[in-house]
Amino acid sequence: MHVSEPLNWTAGWSLILAAFAAGAVTGLFFHREDFLGGYASFRRRLLRLGHVALAALGMINILFAIAPPAGPHRAASLLLLAGGLTMGPVCYLTAWRTSFRHLFFIPVAALIAAVVLVLAGGAP
Repeated sequence: MHVSEPLNWTAGWSLILAAFAAGAVTGLFFHREDFLGGYASFRRRLLRLGHVALAALGMINILFAIAPPAGPHRAASLLLLAGGLTMGPVCYLTAWRTSFRHLFFIPVAALIAAVVLVLAGGAP
């Protein structure tokens, strides 16, 4: 296996590790019905979204790291890093203070731009 983007590979595995750690910590309290306002509460949903985003974006960064370079690869690499490294924290910050929801444009725009660049580059 050839890793074309070592930074995405390292960040990807680090995001997965962070997802495992975050899941372990929050999992200690999920058995409580009233944890963060109950299962359907905004805060608890954001915690779940942050946990899943860490794992999923970690996997996407790893897949990108081992894919053959195509098109504007370096820009897509940096945008995937930016999206992966900001989505989880924005979710957790929004669960803490809802005013942080206004920051979601940062990871979302980065991830959309990365995918557009990957698609524009065509299949390797």
